[in-house]
Amino acid sequence: MLEDKAAAPLLLILGPTGAGKSELAIRVAEEFNGEVINADSVQLYRFFDIGTAKLPIERRARVPHHLIDVLEPGQVFTAGDYIRLARPLLRKIVARGHLPIVCGGTGFYARALLEGLFPGPTRDELLRQKLVQREKRRPGFLHRLLRRLDPEAARRIHPHDRNKLVRAVEVCLLTGRPMTELFREGRDPLQGFQPLKLILDPPRHELYERINRRTERMFEQGLLEEVRRILDMGYPADATPFESLGYRQALAVLRGEMSLREAIEQTKKQTRHYAKRQWTWFRKERDAEWVAGFGDDPEVQQRVLDRVQAYLAAFPAFASVGLGRSS
Repeated sequence: MLEDKAAAPLLLILGPTGAGKSELAIRVAEEFNGEVINADSVQLYRFFDIGTAKLPIERRARVPHHLIDVLEPGQVFTAGDYIRLARPLLRKIVARGHLPIVCGGTGFYARALLEGLFPGPTRDELLRQKLVQREKRRPGFLHRLLRRLDPEAARRIHPHDRNKLVRAVEVCLLTGRPMTELFREGRDPLQGFQPLKLILDPPRHELYERINRRTERMFEQGLLEEVRRILDMGYPADATPFESLGYRQALAVLRGEMSLREAIEQTKKQTRHYAKRQWTWFRKERDAEWVAGFGDDPEVQQRVLDRVQAYLAAFPAFASVGLGRSS
C-alpha cells in the first residue's frame, strides 16, 4: 500500500467515437494489470447496447470494467454524479495494486474527473421544465438564450445538446453569472494521482469511413428492435439516452417521421460531425499526448504499451504491488 499522499498512476485513453478506444484499453489492462472505468455518457445506461457500440460482455469480461450498465434509462446523471462514482473507484483500484484506466469519448466527464466542477446551484426542476417546454415550442430557443447569457458556453455546447443547454442556462439564471465564469472558481481537482492522457488521433477520412460502416451495422444488427424493446419495457421516449445519435433517428423511424435510409444517412452525417467536435474538444486538453492511428491496430497498441511501460517506471511503489508487464 502507498502512503495516502503518494502520487499514483492514472491512465486516460480518450478520443473521437470509432477510434478503437475500448479495444486499446483492454489490451493495456491485460498487459499491466489494469481495470477500465467507462467515460462514455451513454454506455452508463442499461439496455442501450447496439447504438452505443458497447463491446460484447464476453470481451469486457477479459478485464474488470466499471460504470457500464449502471443506470436505468429514466435516470438523470450529471458530471458531478460521474465524479462521485469514479473518484472512489480510482482509489479502490489503486488500493488493489491495479492500474486505473479511464476510457471514453465524453471529454467533459474526463476533464471533470481530473479538474473538478464548480459548486453550482442545485437543479431547479420547475425552471428546467419551463426551459424544456419553451425549447419544444421554439426550437433553438435555449442556444439563442445562452448566447446572450454566456457566449463562451454557447460556443462550446452544440445547439442540439438539450441537457447541457438546459443546465448552462439554469446556472446562469439562478446565479446571475455566466457558467464559464463560475466554472473557473472553486473547483476540486483530483488529488493523489499523476495522470497520463493519451488521445487517439486516427486519419480523419478513415475514421469517417469507419463511422459510416459502423452506422450501417448498427441498423443491420437490430437498432430499431432494440429501441422498440426499450419502449415496450415502459421507458419514455424522452429519456436521456434516447437523445443520443442513432437512437434519436431510430425513434423517428418508428414514429414514421423518416425512412430507414434517411435515418441511416442522418446518423452517419451527425456522427461524423460529433467526431469533429470531439477532436476540437480534445485539442484543448492540457498535457495530453496524441497517438496517431486506431486503438485496435496492433502497431498502435504496441506503441502505447511501450509508452505506458515507460510511464509506470516512475512509480516504483506500484511495481512492488503488481504493476508492470504481465508474465
